[in-house]
Amino acid sequence: MTNLLAILALAFVGYGFWQQNKQTEVAKKAIARHCKQLNLQLLSVARGEHKLRLPNGKIGWHTVYLFEFSATGEDCYQGQLIVKGFRSMKFILPPHHMPANESERVIY
Repeated sequence: MTNLLAILALAFVGYGFWQQNKQTEVAKKAIARHCKQLNLQLLSVARGEHKLRLPNGKIGWHTVYLFEFSATGEDCYQGQLIVKGFRSMKFILPPHHMPANESERVIY
């Protein structure tokens, strides 16, 4: 009986790890798509923390992903994406500079 419980616990941990990796891939694709739509250069993506309370005050388990982006190639800003399950719930971007034209953009 204890072997069965150990196998079930191991399967549960493995399933949770697999789901977290899948959620991270979904978040990375959503962030890349959002940056492309806004003509921003995506610099990095990192999984932040898991939270129980949503920004609007409601209870709901979600994950916050942090990402850095650049508007001109010379600056760096940090945004957030709130993901619940496998759905992107909300992007939070700080005010950032937008180049007047494409020639101002410097890409390294």
